[in-house]
Amino acid sequence: MKVTKLVSTCEEDDCPTLYATDRDTLLVQGVTPPNHGLRIPTHETLVEIPTDLIRKAFRDELI
Repeated sequence: MKVTKLVSTCEEDDCPTLYATDRDTLLVQGVTPPNHGLRIPTHETLVEIPTDLIRKAFRDELI
């Protein structure tokens, strides 16, 4: 899978980031939220990202 960084909350280090893949999907890097109370299948996960990350991606017309 080819992964391309679209937008991040910072320029260096590990930060919430949105990536595009060559499979026409998005990958999201963020924090795994504790105690969310949701039932998530074992093959899936949740990540929490700042709303501004999505706003920036739309504003920059990346998605």
